[in-house]
Amino acid sequence: MRGPIEGIPPLLMPVAHALIQARDELERMTSQIPPEHVWLRPGGAASIGFHVKHLGAALDRLFTYARGERLSEVQKEAFRAEEEPGDPPAALADLVNATTARIDRALDQLRRISDDQLLEHRGVGRAQLPSNVLGLLFHAAEHSTRHTGQLITTAKILANR
Repeated sequence: MRGPIEGIPPLLMPVAHALIQARDELERMTSQIPPEHVWLRPGGAASIGFHVKHLGAALDRLFTYARGERLSEVQKEAFRAEEEPGDPPAALADLVNATTARIDRALDQLRRISDDQLLEHRGVGRAQLPSNVLGLLFHAAEHSTRHTGQLITTAKILANR
């Protein structure tokens, strides 16, 4: 636990702590992962590159829904391209920089959310699945930590090959 974070409402502090931990781990891992490991899929598992791209893009999508907005075409295209390394393949530092920028934007959004907004209904996706602001924010936090853990595990597996 890091204690209070300036500007973050107390009820959203766990979300902020999870996002900051994910950001710190991403930044730490960047220098430890060789470039040739970024897009490998050991045993068919998702690549490190995918986890980093997906973490940032999914965070962006979930926070968009939390604002009560629909996804843009850019966000939809990013979703379809998450598993693709690109040509040439995207460098880990670039992926991490893009994702940490999204984490920082998410933290800024948390600072603008009041307690009375937390239980406001939010529809998710084309089917408008029922959720609320609080549920989306907490899901974004746990989802971010899940993919951070998966990329760390994948990196360890690849390092021991």
